Amino acid sequence: MIHATWKDRTSVKMIKCVHTNAEKYVVNNMLTAGKTYEVKNETEEFFFVVDNSGHIGGYYKDYFETV
Repeated sequence: MIHATWKDRTSVKMIKCVHTNAEKYVVNNMLTAGKTYEVKNETEEFFFVVDNSGHIGGYYKDYFETV
């Protein structure tokens, strides 16, 4: 149940959103291109960040670049 405490943990790193052009999902409501986000957890395919809603969301890594 690591996901229950992600919001309180220290950030792993900072990343910058480079685009919100999703092929399949709508992400422009939760991410802003050019904005920097805190990474709370990372897998091979996803970053789990504190998004614009203030909650943790999982997003494909291709939307971001490392700051």
